Amino acid sequence: MGIISTIMGVFGFGIGITVGLVIGYFLFIYFQPTDVKDPDIRPLVELEYQNLQKMMPEIPLWVKNPDYDRIDWLNKFIETMWPYLDKAICKTAKKIAEPIIAKQIPKYKIESVQFEALTLGCLPPTFQGMKVYTTEEQELIMEPAFKWAGNPNITIAVKAFGLRATVQVLDLQIFASPRITLKPLVPSFPCFAKILVSLMEKPHVDFGLKLFGADAMSIPGLYRFVQELIKDQVANMYLWPKTLEVQILDPATAMKKPVGILNVKVLRAMKLKKKDLLGASDPYVKLKLSDDKLPSKKTTVKQKNLNPEWNEEFKLVVKDPQSQHLDISVYDWEQVGTHEKMGINVVQLNELTPDEPKVLTLDLLKNLNPDDPQNEKSRGQLVLELLYKPFTDDEMPNETEDSNAIQKAPEGTPESGGLLVVIVHEAQDLEGKHHTNPSVRLLFRGEEKKTKVVKKNRDPRWEEELQFMLDEPPTNDRIHVEVVSTSSRMGLLHPKETLGYVDIYLSDVVSNKRMNERYHLIDSKNGRIQIELQWRTAV
Repeated sequence: MGIISTIMGVFGFGIGITVGLVIGYFLFIYFQPTDVKDPDIRPLVELEYQNLQKMMPEIPLWVKNPDYDRIDWLNKFIETMWPYLDKAICKTAKKIAEPIIAKQIPKYKIESVQFEALTLGCLPPTFQGMKVYTTEEQELIMEPAFKWAGNPNITIAVKAFGLRATVQVLDLQIFASPRITLKPLVPSFPCFAKILVSLMEKPHVDFGLKLFGADAMSIPGLYRFVQELIKDQVANMYLWPKTLEVQILDPATAMKKPVGILNVKVLRAMKLKKKDLLGASDPYVKLKLSDDKLPSKKTTVKQKNLNPEWNEEFKLVVKDPQSQHLDISVYDWEQVGTHEKMGINVVQLNELTPDEPKVLTLDLLKNLNPDDPQNEKSRGQLVLELLYKPFTDDEMPNETEDSNAIQKAPEGTPESGGLLVVIVHEAQDLEGKHHTNPSVRLLFRGEEKKTKVVKKNRDPRWEEELQFMLDEPPTNDRIHVEVVSTSSRMGLLHPKETLGYVDIYLSDVVSNKRMNERYHLIDSKNGRIQIELQWRTAV
């Protein structure tokens, strides 16, 4: 009986539990409380000040500040490229850091410092927004809002006095607002000569630090001390207006302007060596000036000819005839695969007499090493006719000149006076009631000067320089700049109308020597004009 009662008790307990769960489920489903309300959702403008303050750190900058642009595309790009950027950045950082460490460790009697692990983790940085400043100078200024809460693993092993210690940096957080300036903008890739980086406010830096496998940041007071120390040191070095300057190009080289034209006439080649197993070679010539970013010039291909004649002319722009040289290469054209080089040679431009044609017969060489015995083997000859024509003063192009450079006034300028130069660059959003064929009219001290007319254009570009010779500085004067539209037809009803004007005071031009500003036109809804003013004196 005891066994039977035990079995029945267990069986009854199981049935009771099952029945209780079923009843509870139905009660939960069919007897919901009626006093449950939907959450109160209100616009941000109706939230209380305290609640809004709590939410502000989580709201992106492009929402809080209309000056910042949303750049989700950049975050998506970085997220996709991060595994490869991680390796590239770490490789570059290691390559830069190792020579610096090797140079410094002898001062502290340290045997070695090595990277045991260097990875930035799988979490990429994000940009909360970016502000871009528009100036009239040759520069681009950006202010991205940068946040990175990553999981890097940076482990450094240090050996000193026979002991070995490991330092590991992990759980890194960096919030910063840098200002990045690319200047000056130049016509050579990557189109800027320097990168200037400044911090607009103290950065937030947080990280974990393990020493001998223990969390060093758990030591009371050390965490806050290290964090504030890093903030202060970084701020002292790079807080605006202090900058970190990275040189990309030599501005003097990048801003070099063309000084002449090299005319190259490829006449013929003689006794070229056979490169193809079946039949003769198919030669062509490539020409390129040193320090030139443009693609090489190429002649046509002469099929199955070891003594080809081209008589083809090419023009190359010369920037430095004293240091540049002409690279000449002869190739055998192949329908499939790479073209095989048949020979090379160079011509130094400083060996050419300006404005005098020169015919050269060049031996084709294996390479440019004069001591290489392979160059003693005959590879044929190439005949060229070269003519270097330097520009005259009137022909010198000025589009690559430094816009900040102020020239001196020409001879004959009064000693106490100077030359007021007005450069009319461009205008935007011009709109006439009857026609928009804009030109610019300058009125100064009773003298009038005009630019050319640009037909049917609301965003004209003139790039014209107008000059006024003065006996004294125009310290208390102003110049009247008026944009005028003239009818392109013989219209009598509306032959001319004003699209807007501005009066510019010249005292700042005299003191600063140069101004380059964009002005809103009076009597125009949205019109703007960019005017550069220079005050040139003889000294």
